[in-house]
Amino acid sequence: MNIERIKEKYPVGTRIKLKYMDDDYAVPSGTCGAVDFVDDEGQIHMLWDNGRTLALIDGLDDFEIIDIEKGIKI
Repeated sequence: MNIERIKEKYPVGTRIKLKYMDDDYAVPSGTCGAVDFVDDEGQIHMLWDNGRTLALIDGLDDFEIIDIEKGIKI
């Protein structure tokens, strides 16, 4: 996926729920957060609800977009 498509798919404020992150400093599975920005390498920088700020990598980390108002995944 190219970087512009990642930026379009995950605009600022998009709510995400983490399923799994392959990182020594990963946030816990099930943690939710909001997209802060997508950088020029395509990393999705997050403001996690637990106060962390670790970025996601589309295609490597396992996560889903959620709709908080409806309480469902998209």
